[in-house]
Amino acid sequence: MEMENAAEVMDQATAEISQAVEHLSRLDQYLDELLPKLLNFGIQVLLALLTFFIGQRIIRLIRKLIRRSLERGGADLGVIQFLDSVMKALLYMILILAIVSKFGVDTTSVIALAGSAGLTLGLALQGSLSNFAGGVLILVLRPFRVGDYIIQDSLEGTVSEIQMFYTHLLTLDNRMVVIPNGSLANNSLVNVTAQDKRQMDLDVGISYKSDLRAAKVLLEKLMDQEERVMEEESRMVVVAELAESSVVLKIRFWVRPSDYWPVRWDMMEQIKLTFDENGIEIPYNQLDVTIRQ
Repeated sequence: MEMENAAEVMDQATAEISQAVEHLSRLDQYLDELLPKLLNFGIQVLLALLTFFIGQRIIRLIRKLIRRSLERGGADLGVIQFLDSVMKALLYMILILAIVSKFGVDTTSVIALAGSAGLTLGLALQGSLSNFAGGVLILVLRPFRVGDYIIQDSLEGTVSEIQMFYTHLLTLDNRMVVIPNGSLANNSLVNVTAQDKRQMDLDVGISYKSDLRAAKVLLEKLMDQEERVMEEESRMVVVAELAESSVVLKIRFWVRPSDYWPVRWDMMEQIKLTFDENGIEIPYNQLDVTIRQ
C-alpha cells in the first residue's frame, strides 16, 4: 500500500511539473510574440512624437511667413492676429490627422466623426460660434483696430490683440481684459481714439464773491501756456451755470487722444494752484446761517 501511495504521489507531482512546464512554454511563446509588437508600438509612438515636434516647427515657420507677407501687404494688425489664430488651429488639426493616420486609423472615418461631433458641439457651443462670427464682423466692419482705446459698458482699455474668439484689452493700470468678440460685435461701444483729436471740457466752480473776469483771463492764459492744446482748433471759456453755491465756468479745447488724460490731470492741478495764487475761491458745499434780531 505504501508503494502504491508513493507511486500515485510521484505521478501527481510529475503531472503538475509537466503542466507548469507547459504553462512556462506558453508564457515564453506569448512573450516572444508580444515583445516585437511592443517594440513596434514604441517605435511608432517615438515617430509620432518626432513628427509632432517637427510639425510644430513647420507650423511656426508657416505662420511666420504668412504674418510677414501680410505685414508687407499692409494688412491691419487685427486682421493678421485673427488669421494667424485661425491658421494655427487648422494646421494643428492637419498635423494631428497626419499623426493618427500613422497608427492605421482611417482618416476618412475620423473626419466624418469629427464632422458629426463638430455639429453636436456647435449646437452646444453656440456662444463660441457667435464669438467667431463676431470676430469676422470686427475685421470686416472695423469698428476698432489694434491700438485703439475703446469703452464698452464698464470695460475699457487699449486693444492689444484680436483673436479668433476673444479680444484682449489692456487697461491704464496694465490689467488684461478679455471680451468675447460676439459681445463687441452685437453691442454699442465707444472708440475713443478713432479720430485724430478729442474735445476736452472742464467745469470749474468759483465763488460768487470772486472776480469772474479775472478768473476767465487766468483760465485763458492756462490754455495758452499748455503746449499740448491744439492751437488750430477753437477754444473757449464761458459761464456754463449759475449754481446754488458757485458760478460754473466751462473750459473747452481740443487735444490729441493720447494726450487727453495727462492734459486733463495737469490742467486741473494748474487751475487749483493758479486760483489760490490769485485769490479766486473754489467753493465747497457749506451752509450760511443768518440770525436776525
